[in-house]
Amino acid sequence: MEEVYVRLVRLPSTIYGVTVKDENGDYNVYINSNLSVSAQDRALKHEMKHIERGDFYSDIGIEKLEENMP
Repeated sequence: MEEVYVRLVRLPSTIYGVTVKDENGDYNVYINSNLSVSAQDRALKHEMKHIERGDFYSDIGIEKLEENMP
């Protein structure tokens, strides 16, 4: 299906956002609710870039994917 659902949730301070693809093929984006609004916006843009680039289908490790992230 590949819908994108965004939720604000409390995450550890070192985690700005995370995206999980569920069993329906939808992307669930979790953004840290403890961040400022501008930091939440940056985190959402970052997570959306992972989706747009198709990182969930990549064989490249997460460390490398993050290194290549703008």
